[in-house]
Amino acid sequence: MLAAFATMAEAQNPIIRDQFTADPTARVFGDRVYLYPSHDIVPPAGTRQDWFCMADYHVFSSSNLTDWQDHGVILSQTGVPWGKPDGYSMWAPDCVFKNGRYYFYFPNGPKEGRGFAIGVATADTPIGPFTPEAEPIKGISGIDPCVLIDDDGSAYIYWSGMGIRGGKLKDNMLELDGELQEIRMPLREGQPEMPPMRVGGQNMEGLPEGFKEGPFAFKRGDWYYLTFPWVRGETGEGKNPTETLAYSMSKSPLGPWDFKGIIMAEHANRCWTNHHSIVEYKGQWYLFYHHNAFSPRDDKRRSAQIEKLYFNADGTIQEVKESMRGVGVNQATEKIEIDRYSTASSDVTTALIDTVNTFRSYQATLPKKGSWLCYNDVDFRGLNDSYLVVSAKAAENTEFFVREKSAKGKVIAKVKMTVKSEITRPGMATPFRRDQSNQWLTLTVPLEYMPKGIANVVITCEGDGVSIDRLQFKNRPKYFTTVSDNAAPSQPDAQGFIRRWRLMEPIAVDVRSNVIFTDSWLRAKFAEELAKLPKQKAKWYTLESENYNMKLFRFAEKYGKQTYGSFYWCETVIDSPEDIQNLRLACGSNGASLWWLNGEEVLLLEGDRRMVVDDGVSQRLTLKKGQNVLRCAVINGPGLSDMCARFIDEKGNPITNIKIQ
Repeated sequence: MLAAFATMAEAQNPIIRDQFTADPTARVFGDRVYLYPSHDIVPPAGTRQDWFCMADYHVFSSSNLTDWQDHGVILSQTGVPWGKPDGYSMWAPDCVFKNGRYYFYFPNGPKEGRGFAIGVATADTPIGPFTPEAEPIKGISGIDPCVLIDDDGSAYIYWSGMGIRGGKLKDNMLELDGELQEIRMPLREGQPEMPPMRVGGQNMEGLPEGFKEGPFAFKRGDWYYLTFPWVRGETGEGKNPTETLAYSMSKSPLGPWDFKGIIMAEHANRCWTNHHSIVEYKGQWYLFYHHNAFSPRDDKRRSAQIEKLYFNADGTIQEVKESMRGVGVNQATEKIEIDRYSTASSDVTTALIDTVNTFRSYQATLPKKGSWLCYNDVDFRGLNDSYLVVSAKAAENTEFFVREKSAKGKVIAKVKMTVKSEITRPGMATPFRRDQSNQWLTLTVPLEYMPKGIANVVITCEGDGVSIDRLQFKNRPKYFTTVSDNAAPSQPDAQGFIRRWRLMEPIAVDVRSNVIFTDSWLRAKFAEELAKLPKQKAKWYTLESENYNMKLFRFAEKYGKQTYGSFYWCETVIDSPEDIQNLRLACGSNGASLWWLNGEEVLLLEGDRRMVVDDGVSQRLTLKKGQNVLRCAVINGPGLSDMCARFIDEKGNPITNIKIQ
C-alpha cells in the first residue's frame, strides 16, 4: 500500500531530511521530477554493521526542486519473488516510461546462486504501485541498472559488475535483445571453480582504467553520454581510494566511448562512494548525487544532493563543485536552512546541531563581529505584512542583522539575543522560546525593510558571535488596517464594538508581574503617564480592527515596539447625532485599564485581567450631541495585551447609531 507523506520544503543540500537517500536517479515525467534513490538504513542486529544496507525503495517528487514529497515505499525486499527477503541489497535503481507503462529496474541478491541480479517492476503511474516480475532479467549479473530510451524508441540497459556492460532491450522492456554468451568469473585464491555464467550485452569500450560502477547514460543532441563513478587513485594495499564522477561520449548508444574526464571530484571528506544521475528540467541541466552529510563518520549512509550542470559548446561537461546551498529558489515563507549558505566569510564554520539525531541538520557559526554568510535566491513576492522567525543561539546580548544582497546591504531585520532573559522579563528586544536543550532560541522579529522579488539574504554578526540554524518569513493575519487622515467615518459593528482607534507607540514599563495592579498602584501609574502625555513625541497610528477587539500586542509587534511590559494610550472620537443618555460603557482588557469619557474617569479594570467582553461596565453616562473623546490606558506585564469597548443601553442593547471619526 502506498502512503503519501508530508511535503518537505528543502532547497538546500541534502534535499531529503528524514531518511538516508543514496544513489539518486532523477527522471522527468510530465511536469515533475521524480527521484528514485536507494534507501540506506542502519544495519539490523545480526547483519554486517560496516556495510551498505538497503531493504526497500521510496519515490519522491517535486515541481520546483525545492519541495520534495515522499510518496512512500514502492518496493520492498520482502515483495520480490526471486530475491532474498533478508538480503538488504536493493542498491541503485532506475525508472523509465515506455509503452504506456513505468518500468522500475532494481538490483537484488537472488534466492539461488551468488552475486546480484536485476529485476523489473511495472506500474501505471510513476509512484506505483509497482508489481515485480516473477524472474530477473536473464543474462544480467550485476548492479546499478540504467535504461536509456533513444529518440526512435529503442531501449538500452547499462549495468556494472565485471566493468560496465550495456545491451539493447527487447520492446517488452523485460529481456535483453541478442544472444547470451558463456563466461567464467575470475576466481579468488582458494575459491572453488564455479560453472560458467550466461551473460548478455557487451563491455563498454573506451572507458578509463580503474574501478567503475553506477553507469548513467543519457542523450543530448547527437551525443550519447555514459557517466559513471570512477576511482582514479591507486587501489593497492594501504590505499583508500574514493570515487569521482566521470564521463565518456559517443555517437552510438553502445560506444565505442571517448573518455573526457571528471564531472565531480572526490568528496573532500573522503566519503568512499558517489553515485548520480543527470537530467534536464525546465531548460536547466542538473546533477543529482550523494554524500554522507548526515552521517559524517559513516560513509555507508548517504543523502541525495543537487547541483546545476553546464555544457561547453563542444558538448563536453563543465566540472561541478559540491555546495551546501544546492539549487532551487526558496519562497521566503519556507523554512530556509540558512546554514546551507552559498558563500561566507572565511571564518564561518558549519557543524551538525545534533550528532545523534543528524537529521536536525546543521548550524552555521559566525564567530565574531564582521563575520557574514550569504544565501542566494529567496523569493519575497509572496509577502505583504510580514515578520521574521529565526532559530539561533549566541552569547548574552549579541546582535546580528539580516540584510539584502551583501554584508553592507539594506537591513531587513535586526535581532538582539537576550539569552539569559526569561520571556516574561519586560524590556526584552525580541520575543523568543527555547528548545529542549535550553540553547537554541526561536525568535520573532519585526522587519525594518521588505525586499522585492528574488533577492540574496545575508546574515552579518554585529556582536560576539552567533550560530544560526534557519529562518522563515511569515505573513501576519490581517488584525487591522491603517486608516488615512481623510478616511470616511467608521461605525460600530452589529454588536456595537468600536473598531477604529488612535494608538500611540507603546511605552516600556518595568512590570514583572501583574499582581501589583491594585487600585492605588494603577491610579498612581496612570496619573504619572497622563502627566507626561503632552510631552510625548511618540508616533500615533489610526487603525481599524478586523475584530471586535483591538489586539495591542500585534500592533506593537507590527511596528517593532515593546510587546511585553508595555503601556498603551488609546483614544477615539465618537460623533453622536444627539444627546444619548443613560447608556453605559462596557469594556474588556488583557491587563489593567483605565477609561475616560470627555476627560472624566468612568471605569477602572484592575488586577491581572484576561480580555472578556463587557468585563467591566460603567455607571450611567451621556454621549453629548457632536464629538466625544473616549480614551483608555492599558498596562500589562507578561501578557498579550488587547482591549474592546462598546456602549450599551439600560437593557444591554448595543449603541450603533454613532460614527467613529
